[in-house]
Amino acid sequence: MLLSLLPGKGRPLSLLFSLQLLILGLNAQTHYIGTSVDLVISGTSTLHDWTMKDVKADCSATIDLNASGQVDALTALVFSTPVNALKSEHGSMDNNAYKALKSDKNPSITYTMTTVTLARTTEGTTLTCKGKLTIAGTTRDEDLVAVCKPNPDGTLTIIGAKPISMQQYQIRPPTFMLGTVKTGNDIVLTFNLRLKKA
Repeated sequence: MLLSLLPGKGRPLSLLFSLQLLILGLNAQTHYIGTSVDLVISGTSTLHDWTMKDVKADCSATIDLNASGQVDALTALVFSTPVNALKSEHGSMDNNAYKALKSDKNPSITYTMTTVTLARTTEGTTLTCKGKLTIAGTTRDEDLVAVCKPNPDGTLTIIGAKPISMQQYQIRPPTFMLGTVKTGNDIVLTFNLRLKKA
């Protein structure tokens, strides 16, 4: 079958050239993995604001860069973190949060991109992603906006934030101190991902 693509009568060299460009285009896609993945969940309560930081997360992406190091295409992006990797400064708060997130049956929070729109800015490349976010066993379509910047060492940094309603994910906002302290429904996921070529 490959012989039928070689130049000959009725098959000009342009056909072979086009095939070479297609192969080069496929080879330009580069797989990246996270070297450091920082995720912070922040919210409010009737007592004070609170945060939980991620201590273990995975991220991978397939990205095309142009000659200037800018993102030309993002064809895959997957993020995952174990619920029990989220830590605050208080163990009792962590346990209540794990219970609210139903970590015994749904041990991970995941996001899988389905489509993306790119826009060049002075800060880098803005990624407007659509994808599937799964929290506490509930999966919803969510838009996610982030900025991707190339680094001098060849790595990429992706930074963004996403507001979340716990009720939309069937999560009952956790309470503390025998119910006297109640958390607010709205939280913000802030992320800073550093990716390197796999």
